[in-house]
Amino acid sequence: MASNKNQHFVPRAYLKAFSMDGKGAAISLFNLDQNRFVPSAPLKHQCSRDYFYGEDLHMEKALQPVEGRYANLVREVVLPGYILSEDHRDFLRQFWLIQHLRTEAASIRMVQFTEQFRHTAGIDSDEFKMEIKEAVQHSMSVAIEQLPFVQDMKVCLLRNRTNEPFIASDDPAVLTNRWHLDSPIPRGKSFGLGAAGSLFLLPISPKIQCIAYDGDVYSIPHEMGWVDVRRAADVHAINQHQFLNCNANVYVHDKAYEHSVRLQFNAAKHLRPIVKHRAHYAVYDGTHDGASRYRLLESHEDPAEHERALIHTETVHPRPSVWPTQIVRRRNGAVFTDGTGLGFVRRRHIDWHGADRFRKLRPW
Repeated sequence: MASNKNQHFVPRAYLKAFSMDGKGAAISLFNLDQNRFVPSAPLKHQCSRDYFYGEDLHMEKALQPVEGRYANLVREVVLPGYILSEDHRDFLRQFWLIQHLRTEAASIRMVQFTEQFRHTAGIDSDEFKMEIKEAVQHSMSVAIEQLPFVQDMKVCLLRNRTNEPFIASDDPAVLTNRWHLDSPIPRGKSFGLGAAGSLFLLPISPKIQCIAYDGDVYSIPHEMGWVDVRRAADVHAINQHQFLNCNANVYVHDKAYEHSVRLQFNAAKHLRPIVKHRAHYAVYDGTHDGASRYRLLESHEDPAEHERALIHTETVHPRPSVWPTQIVRRRNGAVFTDGTGLGFVRRRHIDWHGADRFRKLRPW
C-alpha cells in the first residue's frame, strides 16, 4: 500500500509534457502565494497528497487506465500530420471533466461552498461539514453522471506557433463562459457544465491547447481539428485562465520563461476572486397574486425568527481581461431558457427538461 500512498490529483502523465525537456523528472513552477519561482522542482511531488483519494486505493486504481490512455493520446497528438479524430474528441471531453472534478482546488471549492452555506444558514452542527477528502470522493463519484453535460461540446486543438508557451497549473481543466461573463442577457446568473456559452480549456503541452466550446454560441474555424495561434497575446489570454483558476502553482517547461510568467501573473492577479462562493439568505415576505415572495434578510435580523426561508448560493467566476481571438462569436447563434432559475442552457439539454417549455434567444 505504501507504494500508492502519494496520490496525484493532477497526474504525472499529464504534467510530463510541461516538465523540463519533457522527461518527467523536474518542472519549473511559480507559486502565486509566495510570488516565488522555482527553476527545478521534482515532478513526483507536484499536485499530490498522501491518500488523497482514500486508503482503500479503489479510486486511485480506477483512474490509472484513464491516465494511461491520456498518455497514449498525447504521444499521438504531437506526431506530424496528426488529425483530431472523433474518438479522441470524445476522450478529451471525458478527461477534461474528470480532471476538472479531481483536483485539490475543486475539493477546496466544494468545502468552501458547504461552509458558506452553513454560515449563512446559521448551522452549527457538523452534520453538514465536509472535509477535503470527502469532497473529492463525492465529486469523483458523480463524474459518470456529469458526462452527458459535456458530450455535446465541440472540440478542437490550438497549435502554438509563437515563442511563448502554454502553461499548466495545479487545476488545469478550466470551466469558463465568455457569453455569461460579457453579455447583458444572463447578467446576475451563474453558470455550470450545461450552460449556454460554456468553454472548457485544457493545456496539453507548451505547444498544444485543447478547447471545447458551445457551437451554438461560438465559432472556432479549424482544419482537421487544428487552429494555429500566431500571436503571443492570444497565448497570454489563454494562459490567464490558468492564473485565475489555479489554487497555488502554475507550471512552465523551461526556467527561461520566469520573467514572462511573472509579467503574466502581475497582469492577472487583481482579477483573481477573493471568495469562490456567495450565499444569500431570504425569508418569507408574504403571498402576492398566489405566489410566495421572499426578501433578503437584513444584517440585524435573526434567522431563527423566521419559519420559512430560502438560501441562494452562487459561484464567483473570475472574469478575464481579454479573450483569445480564436474564439469568435457565432452569427445567428442560439441559447435556450425557460425563464426559471435553471438559467440559459445549450440546445442538447432542453430535451431533459421538456423542450416545449423553452424559448430560443439570439446570444449576441
